[in-house]
Amino acid sequence: MGWRGIPFISILLIVTTPALSWRQYRIRRSIDLSATNPLIPDNKLLADLVPVQYTLQLEIDPNQSAFHGNVNITMTCVKQTNQINLHAHHDLHIDEENIEIIEHSAGENEKAKQLKIRRIDRVPKKPLLVIYFHDDITVGATYEARISFKGMIWENTEGLFQGKYKSYDGDQQQDHSYFASYFRPNHARRVFPCFDEPSYKVPFQVTIVRPKHFHTLFNTEVASSEDLPQDRVADRFHPTAPISTFALGFVLSDLEEVVPEQAPSEQGMKPNLKVWARKDFHDQIKDVNIKINTILEHLVRFWNASFPLDKLDVVALPNFSSVKPADNWGLVVFRESDLLNGYYGITQELVYQWLGTWISPHWWSDAHVNKAVAGFLAASTAIEIDKGVEFEGKWPMTILYSIYYEFSKRYPHSRITAIKQETTCSKTELMLRMLNLTLGADTFQKGLQKFILHRENKSFVSNDIWEALTKQAHLDNRLCESATVNEIADSWIAKDRIPMVTVVRDYQKKTATVTQRVYLRERPHDVPEQEKMLWWIPLVVVQQNNLNFSNTSATKWMKKVKQVVLEDLPNSDNFIIVNPEEVGPFPVNYDEQNWNLLAQYLLTESGRAKIPIYTRAKLLHDAWNLAYAGHLSFATAFNMTLFMQYERNHLVWNPVFTLIDHIGRHIDMSAVHKKFEIYVRTLLTPLYEELVQNEQEDEAKWKTNLRSLAKTFLCRAGYKPCIEEAQQVFKKWMDSPEPDLGNPVANQYICPVFKSGTQEEWEFGLQRVINFPESRVRSERTYLLKTLAGCPVQASKINRLLNITILEDNGNFTDNDINLIFKMLSGGSSGYMALFEFLQKNWDAIKLRFKDRELLWNNMVNSATGLFTTQEGYDMVSQLYVQRQGEFGTAQHIIEKSLKNIKEETKWSQENLPVIEKWLDMFLSQNKISDDRFIK
Repeated sequence: MGWRGIPFISILLIVTTPALSWRQYRIRRSIDLSATNPLIPDNKLLADLVPVQYTLQLEIDPNQSAFHGNVNITMTCVKQTNQINLHAHHDLHIDEENIEIIEHSAGENEKAKQLKIRRIDRVPKKPLLVIYFHDDITVGATYEARISFKGMIWENTEGLFQGKYKSYDGDQQQDHSYFASYFRPNHARRVFPCFDEPSYKVPFQVTIVRPKHFHTLFNTEVASSEDLPQDRVADRFHPTAPISTFALGFVLSDLEEVVPEQAPSEQGMKPNLKVWARKDFHDQIKDVNIKINTILEHLVRFWNASFPLDKLDVVALPNFSSVKPADNWGLVVFRESDLLNGYYGITQELVYQWLGTWISPHWWSDAHVNKAVAGFLAASTAIEIDKGVEFEGKWPMTILYSIYYEFSKRYPHSRITAIKQETTCSKTELMLRMLNLTLGADTFQKGLQKFILHRENKSFVSNDIWEALTKQAHLDNRLCESATVNEIADSWIAKDRIPMVTVVRDYQKKTATVTQRVYLRERPHDVPEQEKMLWWIPLVVVQQNNLNFSNTSATKWMKKVKQVVLEDLPNSDNFIIVNPEEVGPFPVNYDEQNWNLLAQYLLTESGRAKIPIYTRAKLLHDAWNLAYAGHLSFATAFNMTLFMQYERNHLVWNPVFTLIDHIGRHIDMSAVHKKFEIYVRTLLTPLYEELVQNEQEDEAKWKTNLRSLAKTFLCRAGYKPCIEEAQQVFKKWMDSPEPDLGNPVANQYICPVFKSGTQEEWEFGLQRVINFPESRVRSERTYLLKTLAGCPVQASKINRLLNITILEDNGNFTDNDINLIFKMLSGGSSGYMALFEFLQKNWDAIKLRFKDRELLWNNMVNSATGLFTTQEGYDMVSQLYVQRQGEFGTAQHIIEKSLKNIKEETKWSQENLPVIEKWLDMFLSQNKISDDRFIK
């Protein structure tokens, strides 16, 4: 059957607009976030022609999961050229033999001229269609390309896709399907040849022909409908304003409108909001209309601009597999679960209706800033609406801590592009929060309002936002005339790093010298050109004699200079806090005296009450991480934890668990570790027991999470009641007549049993992995194997597992299982020490087993040698390296890297372990710690 004869759902897209000036598409440069989004190939079209209108006809065959159609693209030539370049995905088949290019003359009575085509190319490895002519085409003339095409409809959400779902009416089951588009960021080219770039904004007028049992949702409302043969209906929609190709969207389905629980308060309220979902999902989202209208009211007030469309359709699409919603203009498509959550996710997509589609980024490098603005406004709007219930107060601390860790690595993002994009957006979002606080919320809001004023239906670059904020900040005297937000933003966005600020006070002169440098947590601190990296840093200062945390204006800016001086500071018995409430995304170090003043103040009840939650969390987080990085004595850092015995706020406790984990892993091969575990148990036991005593069924989620975290770390540290409880629960599984049919033990109990329980209990778990039935969920087996390997501290258990999986080559364990075991053993000294000794003892047998399994061999050498942190560990690995010189094969570079890393970590241990041990000895002695409730 020829593709032109396929039965179809016909979608006719007709676009009309007056010719646009080529100057609207001039190349503009903004802050370079990496030149372009690395996940979006840099296949930018030549600026020789700009689109004026599209006439697109698209026909879908549901039975064949295919589509075909033709597109007429009218464009204006703005630069002398002999070719037309269009985006067209390789999966899109182009009927090259029948392509026509028509030149439209200025005279109304003159006939259009068809140009002779020299050749047509599909560029290898690039989604480009290039049409060449014998002669140059005329600058200023209008041309029309007429192209036919066909393609397949996929289930993944790129371009045009099909989805299916089931509905239930009592015992009756019905099958449903739908067709939808997802063109963001550059997937329109999968469906038709086009100028698939965000800066080209063209209005669309659309007619969609559908089966009668479907209805069609599009960017705009239906203007008229006409019945056609074969149970089809043609829907003609009102024309859109100019939009980018990625903002075009439609959904063909039999979803039904959700009747709002409450009618809008005002008649004729803009926009006309409709929510669509499968019928049996309506009850779960009956309040979504109210939620969306509440968000819209807040955003309209923020922007001081009405919603840019008369209507808004929100779709809960069943089995929609995309991670992110499809935020088409006037048609936002969510996963069903997205509409069951709080305000943040919905708000972010609604922000994009103003900033993203109504006003679009000129190129993908500016999309990072677009996303950051949307994220910041979504978070602040959600917090304003529900008073922070959704975030439980964790914004922005959660993303703040994650970028602190990521940007302080020797190699941020592990050179993974997707991680880099997310962390860059997060850092930009925090930079926007910094500007909002230091410039003032009113100035920040007015600046963004000025940015969107008179910019509707146009594109922007990041500098346009910064310039609008600069003008408003100068007008409001919130920024000196010599400074610009552009400079501030550039210093933060253009580097994959964050700064660290050090404050050293001169207590006699009542001044402080403030310096900045790159914040590096991982050792060695050998990042190239770090001395040249400088930021615009606002220094917000709070003094003990005037604890005003509401004033977030900068006392002084560090204008990309290494050092400044703060003056008029308090007496020597009063502390200062720089960067309170994490105004800016950077840690702060102090001289020892100021740290001690802070530690003493936090030990008092009145002191803790006067220092806000975020600042208490920051002081604790900064002290420990600066000590870990080698910039602060661990004695001072441990002093900063003493107030935690009285602290009960989960936001202050959250970073503690990460820090316990990081320090614990680093020192767990040393004798200091057992003392550290006693300290951890002393710190956590009162918190945990209080949370258990006050447990309630309807308690806040954060209390449940905090109790769970406290219990997990107590169990890990050998808290006796935890071990005993876990063993009691585990015994029920051991006593069951058919233990392989299912695991009745909650995951939280398994690791404590495998770590501190008997060999018999561990062997029982091992047999459950070996006998695991194919009928059960494989993830349960994976978790069991991870805990079997990663939890024990006894070498006998680990050796037993390694013997079975490697030397005996048990057929129940795959190479993936063995790799997982190696990974889990590298999580603690008991694991990697046992693995090292096993490798050393069984070298020849292992080499033989892994002769043709290089990945396993490399991973084993890496896990067995790469995690030691002491001189003893270095000597062991070095001896193995000498003894087996020339026998490492593909792992030669791994063992050499291990030795280099251990040498660096050994320096850390030699510098810090004596300090940590001395402090712990003093703490345990002074507090006369009784440890009889703990496993020794």
